[in-house]
Amino acid sequence: MTFEEVIGYKFKNKKYMNIALTHSSYANESKEKITHNERQEFLGDAVLSIVVSDFLFNHSHLAEGDLTKLRAAIVCEKSLYRFALKINLGKYLQLGKGEDMNGGRERPSILADAFEAVIAAIYLDGGMEPAANFILPFVKDALENEKRLSFKDYKTILQEIIQQNPEEKLSYVLVKEEGPDHDKTFEVEVHLNSNVIGKGMAGSKKEAEQFAAKEALELMGE
Repeated sequence: MTFEEVIGYKFKNKKYMNIALTHSSYANESKEKITHNERQEFLGDAVLSIVVSDFLFNHSHLAEGDLTKLRAAIVCEKSLYRFALKINLGKYLQLGKGEDMNGGRERPSILADAFEAVIAAIYLDGGMEPAANFILPFVKDALENEKRLSFKDYKTILQEIIQQNPEEKLSYVLVKEEGPDHDKTFEVEVHLNSNVIGKGMAGSKKEAEQFAAKEALELMGE
């Protein structure tokens, strides 16, 4: 598969894609003047932050501090490295011979930076909408696997509290699902026996359950 097929975006100007895939080590070894991806990485970082911030703001009811922590967990090098692995980004990079021989195609910092450069390439070529369309599936997947993120697992905390009373039963109920497939919003209630003790809305069911559990904990004074 071509890189465009892998990322689901066809460039009008392939210059941006080629720059995104060119590491400084390759440019430095070249006899010709070649542009590497560091400037696009800078722009991609900003675009990523805007897209993630907008999504979290519109799909959660977290306070500012929690939004900041969650965004930081999503855009950190560790997360971007995982995103890059999903599209096998290392395979398509142009690296200097030394960097290539020393495992550069698997190096987290190189892959994370290149992923941001790819974001910038899509943004420069097509604007914010296709850039967001590229980013959001990775963000939603990260939120679905929230245990990997540096973020409190409110469901586990709530479960541990409720388990102290064996007769009590905790359950999560999806009460509403709306929006198109690529931008759904889910509303979940957490029930203690038959009583609603918390509600949450988010772009994934798992995230909505976390927010419902968080609200329940706040109401309980935890």
